[in-house]
Amino acid sequence: MTAWEIFWSKITKGSYTLILEGLKTTAIIAVVGLVIGIVLGSLLALLKLLPGKKWFHRLPGRVADIYIALFRGTPMVVQLLIIHFILRPALGMTSLPVLWEATIAFGLNSGAYVSEIMRGGILSVDKGQMEAGRALGMSYPRTMWMVILPQAVKNVVPTLGNEFIMLLKETSVVSFIAVMDVTKAFQTIANSTYEYIVPYLMLALVYLILVLGVTALVRLLERRMRAGDRD
Repeated sequence: MTAWEIFWSKITKGSYTLILEGLKTTAIIAVVGLVIGIVLGSLLALLKLLPGKKWFHRLPGRVADIYIALFRGTPMVVQLLIIHFILRPALGMTSLPVLWEATIAFGLNSGAYVSEIMRGGILSVDKGQMEAGRALGMSYPRTMWMVILPQAVKNVVPTLGNEFIMLLKETSVVSFIAVMDVTKAFQTIANSTYEYIVPYLMLALVYLILVLGVTALVRLLERRMRAGDRD
């Protein structure tokens, strides 16, 4: 039998369920991780941009800087291993499913990168927008929430799309803590057949299709936002 025939035979005999489970896991980690990252990253960005010159005004921004430096300065796989083998037992969270443990880890990592994305988006909004909001009697938090952030999000949609793509591809490391993602699924098939060329080529094709799909969705979202601005 050829390598393709061996691979296809394995798929038709039930291994397709591994791939479907892996795709589901990869999607959950990437999507939920990005949502956590956007919420956390927006909060960190706001902390770094708090007005005021006194030390207690700058303290939250310094804490945010430390967080960002830690998560941007170490590899994702190292963070995942530390959370799984050190923090998880230390915090008594051994009953937490590894899927959600990995999702939280990716969310915490994404938050560090999204914070800089959101900070850049906020700074790209004209300062007059904040001044106009304050002149209308709105508080700083209300102006930031209702005026500045919506415009900032529109400015950073393409970059957030890139962050989602990076998360999607980086999920391949979750197999280090025994999570059955799409990479682990194809590895399992390859190891069971001792044929590695076709499974890994198909794995690359799956990731390519996922990334192209996300890219198309981001472009569609951008077009709709631009259409809304023209209206």
